[in-house]
This record gives sequence, structure tokens and C-alpha cells, in this order.
Amino acid sequence: FQSVVAPNGIIIHFTGPYEGRRHDASMLRDSGLLPQLQQHFQRPVANGGGAYCIYGDPAYPIRAQLIAPYPTANITQAQRDFNKDMSSVRQSVEWQFGKVVQQFAFLDFSRNLKILLQPVAKMYIMG
Repeated sequence: FQSVVAPNGIIIHFTGPYEGRRHDASMLRDSGLLPQLQQHFQRPVANGGGAYCIYGDPAYPIRAQLIAPYPTANITQAQRDFNKDMSSVRQSVEWQFGKVVQQFAFLDFSRNLKILLQPVAKMYIMG
């Protein structure tokens, strides 16, 4: 699964499940999220200008609407501080997956969730 969590903790974009182990970048491509961000994350220049962006995992490609942590080698103190501050943002997304599983325990039994044998996506979205 892949999700985007708003600052208020609400999941605002959710796709999946993806069969087997998939790289985050391929899930991002298949989700159609980037074109949606490009279309909707622009503010008129008259209203302060610039684009909104989301913060993603280091595996995601850097785009105008999607930023990620700086690589840890040869970074400035300001970049190191940015990474530290933003790590809690990434952690909150993981907490959201944990909250869903905590409230709907049947979603945690991965051996019981079989793509093509059960409506896994519908079950998770229900959760």
C-alpha cells in the first residue's frame, strides 16, 4: 500500500495493494499521484506564489511537488537539521498504518490477506 497523510493525520491519498515486494518509486508511478500533485498543488503567484509539496521517503524521486531527505553523505548542518526535523513527518505516516491495523486487527494477518483470493484493497480501505 502507499498513502499520503495530511498534517491533521487524515489519509488523503491511498493506493494498493501492490503484489509482492515493490519499490516505492514504482508504486508512486503506478499510483498516478504525481500528475495529481502537478495539477492541484500550485498556488497563484498573486496569493504568495510557489507550489505546495509533500515529503516522501528517500526512495522517491525528487520533483517540484515531492521532496525527500538529503542523502547523508557530505551534507551541511542545516540539511542535517532538516532531515532530523522531517523524520518525524515520515514517522507519522507509519503510525497511520499502525493505527489502522490496531483498530482492525484482521488487516495485520498478512498470511490471511491474499491478493486475487480476497478483496484486500477493499478490506484495508474499509479499515
